[in-house]
Amino acid sequence: MIPHRPRNRVNHPPNRFGRFALSVPLALAALAIWPAGVAAQSTAAETGFVLNTYSFLVWGALVMWMCAGFTMLESGSVRSKNASMICLKNIGLYAIAGLVFYIIGYGLMYTDVEGGFIGKLNLFYGPSADEIALLDGNEGAMGAVLENGYAVTSDWFFQMVFVATTASIISGALAERVNLWAFFAFTAVLTGVIYPVVGAWTWGLGWLSEMGFQDFAGSTIVHSTGGWAALAGLLVVGPRWGKYRKDGTVKSTPPSNIPGVTLGVFILWLGWFGFNGGSVLALDGAANAVLMSNVLVNTNLAAAAGVVTAILVSKPILGRLDLFAGLNGAISGLVAITAGPDIIDARMAIVIGAIGALICTVGLKLLERFKVDDVVGAVPAHLFAGIWGTLAVSIAGGANLGVQFIGIVSIGAFVFTTSWILWTVLDKTMGARVSREVEEMGQDAAELGIDAYPEFVLMVDPEDGSDYRDP
Repeated sequence: MIPHRPRNRVNHPPNRFGRFALSVPLALAALAIWPAGVAAQSTAAETGFVLNTYSFLVWGALVMWMCAGFTMLESGSVRSKNASMICLKNIGLYAIAGLVFYIIGYGLMYTDVEGGFIGKLNLFYGPSADEIALLDGNEGAMGAVLENGYAVTSDWFFQMVFVATTASIISGALAERVNLWAFFAFTAVLTGVIYPVVGAWTWGLGWLSEMGFQDFAGSTIVHSTGGWAALAGLLVVGPRWGKYRKDGTVKSTPPSNIPGVTLGVFILWLGWFGFNGGSVLALDGAANAVLMSNVLVNTNLAAAAGVVTAILVSKPILGRLDLFAGLNGAISGLVAITAGPDIIDARMAIVIGAIGALICTVGLKLLERFKVDDVVGAVPAHLFAGIWGTLAVSIAGGANLGVQFIGIVSIGAFVFTTSWILWTVLDKTMGARVSREVEEMGQDAAELGIDAYPEFVLMVDPEDGSDYRDP
C-alpha cells in the first residue's frame, strides 16, 4: 500500500510547555518499548538467517541426490558388463568435485572477481571469522554473522553440488569406453578450474554478469558447460567399438535395466526442485516463498511438457515410439526451464519445455547421423536444450537476446576448447579410452573383477568378429 500523505494542519502559536509536558511520557514510553522493538528486530533477522541457511542445506542435499539419479540412469542405459564401472565413476566424481571445489574451485569462482575473468586463489574455503568467533562463544559477533544473511559454508555446499552435476553429464556420454583415471583427471580440472571460470564470469559477478547475462539456475552455466565438455570428449575418445558398421548402419546396444533408467529420471526430476528452487537463494520472507513456489511449478510444467512432446514426436523423427526419447524429454524440458524458472507466466514454461524436448529428440537423430556415440543422449539433453533455454529467457524473462547469445558463444568456445585440449593431452599421455579387449569384455570384469548382475550369464554377441568400422 502507498502510505497516506499527512493532512494539512492549521498553524498555531507554539506552546513550548505543552510540548515538553507531552514529550516526557512519550520519551518514557519509547524507553519502555525500545528493548522489545530491538529484540523483535533481532529475532526476525535471526529467523531469516536460519531459514536461508536451512534452505541452502536442504535444497543442496536434494541436488546431491541427483547424483543417484545420474547413476541409475547411466548404469541402466549401458550394457550389464559396464554397469559396475558406472557406479564407481559416479561416486568417484562426486567425491573429487567436493574436494577440488573446496580446495580451489570456490575461491576462483567467487573471490574478488569484480567484473573480471577469474577470482583470486583462496584455498580451503571455510567459515568467516565472525562465525568462528560466534562458535567460540563471542555473542558480540552475532550482528555481523546475521548481516551476511546465511551461514557461509551453507552457500559453499549448495554451490558444490552444482559442480558435481556438471561432471555427471560427462560420465554418461562417454560410458563403456572411457579410461577411468583419465575421466577422474578430467573431472578434477573441470571442477577445479573450467567450471569455476564460467561461474566467475556469471554468478561470480564477472564480465558477463556486468553485461546483463541471465541464467537463473544454470541452463548454460551448469548444463551446457557439461554438454560442451562431453562433446569434446566424444570427439577425442571416439565411439564404442562396433557401434557403427562400415556400411553406415548403427548397431543397437540395448540398455541393461530399463526400470532403473526410468527411476533415475524420476530421481533427477525430484532433485531438480532443489536445483531450481534453491537458486532463489533466500527463504526469509513471503515474497521469496511465493517466488520459490512459482519456480517449482514452472520446473514441473516444463518437464511434463517435455515428456509429452518427446513421446509425440519420437516416431516421426526416430521412426519408432521411443521410451528413451520420452525420458530424455523430461530431462531436456528441465534443462530448458532452468535458465528462467522465475518467469511469471507458467504457460511459457510449458512452451519452453516442449521446444526443449523437440530440440533434444532432433539432436539424438543428428548425433546418430554424424556417428557421435553419446550413450545416454547427454549432449542433446543438456547442451542443445541448455542453449535453447538460455535464449528463451530473452523471450519470456526480459533478458537481452544479444547478451544471451554472447554468453552462450563465449562459454561454449571456452569450455569446448579447453576440454578438447585437455582430453587430447590425456589421450596422448595416459590414454583416454580403454583397450579393445577391455571394451569387448566389459570394464566390470576386466578392470573391477565384478559383475553388476552376477546371476546373469553373459552371452557371446553373434556379431563379434564382424567387419566393423574402426572407432
